[in-house]
Amino acid sequence: MAAVDWGLAQKVAVRAAGRDPFADSYHYASLATDFAELTTIAEAQVAEATGLRSLSGDARARVTDRPGWVRANIASFQRLMRPITDRLEQHMTSPMAPVASRVAGVEVGVLLGWMSSRVLGQYDLLVIEDENPEEQDLVYYVGPNILGLEKRFAFPPREFRHWLALHEVTHRAQFTGIPWMREHFLGLVQDTVNAVDPDPKRFADALARAAGDIRKGRNPLDDGGVMAVFASPEQRAVLDRVAGLMSLLEGHGDVTMDRAGADEIPSAARFGQVLRQRRQQGNPGVKILQKLIGLDAKLKQYEQGEAFIERVEKEGGTELLDRAWLDPANLPSIDEIRDPEAWISRVGPTVAA
Repeated sequence: MAAVDWGLAQKVAVRAAGRDPFADSYHYASLATDFAELTTIAEAQVAEATGLRSLSGDARARVTDRPGWVRANIASFQRLMRPITDRLEQHMTSPMAPVASRVAGVEVGVLLGWMSSRVLGQYDLLVIEDENPEEQDLVYYVGPNILGLEKRFAFPPREFRHWLALHEVTHRAQFTGIPWMREHFLGLVQDTVNAVDPDPKRFADALARAAGDIRKGRNPLDDGGVMAVFASPEQRAVLDRVAGLMSLLEGHGDVTMDRAGADEIPSAARFGQVLRQRRQQGNPGVKILQKLIGLDAKLKQYEQGEAFIERVEKEGGTELLDRAWLDPANLPSIDEIRDPEAWISRVGPTVAA
């Protein structure tokens, strides 16, 4: 019995995603042509601005709708969560196991369906040797969501698409232009999922710790949602490393998209302002969901990462920031992201060999 009914998860996610009216817009046809061209342009501009040049060939753009994004991410979830689901399946001996599998499928589906209505672009960093290379290492753009924003805020389409391409291509440059980055990041993810213990006592202990946090006036969801609540001390250490890395990468992505090709995107400042407000807005139900799944913590990564980069570059320019890319040991922890002086003191005096 599978721990998660993935087929049901996909069906629920597609239904929860809804159908954006722009999916049938005559403007949709222009997206594939524009993003194919702009992704190539953006890749050259990111390389010029950051010095990071992909070691894996040219970037490839794929415009998709919400169901297409869901299908791609269901596949990624299955691969990443396999160590957890394999262990959970060993404990699924009760007659209620099929019900639990379907409930988990519904929960995953609702989450992915909601996310598919928000995401604009995504770089798929997973590369699996025994799978079709044409379906991997792609830069995705969710067409209906992009068209919806362009229409709602009267964005100049060419500029906005160029600006989005810069952000996603920056992420690809980080993972394919830094030789060790992809393996290091996926290693951290695997360390996290491998440490998951399905023992009910572990969950009971975690709930007790969360209750203690609440009594102290602290929201236990603030540092990463439910996953952080139920993490063991060992997992929390890994999650903190992941949070530090993601803050750096997201902040670097935002900074780069505002710098690279700036002369060709005069509306960049307005785009940034609108998307920052969009990240922060939402009804109370949405905000609760963001807290639960850790997205609220992720949104802070952009702000904290940008502030970290600003402080580091003020101290030593891009040369100092580039030291983070030399070795995994040079990456900032989440504490150093929040206290750039600590990272500068640790890494700044000498350049790692």
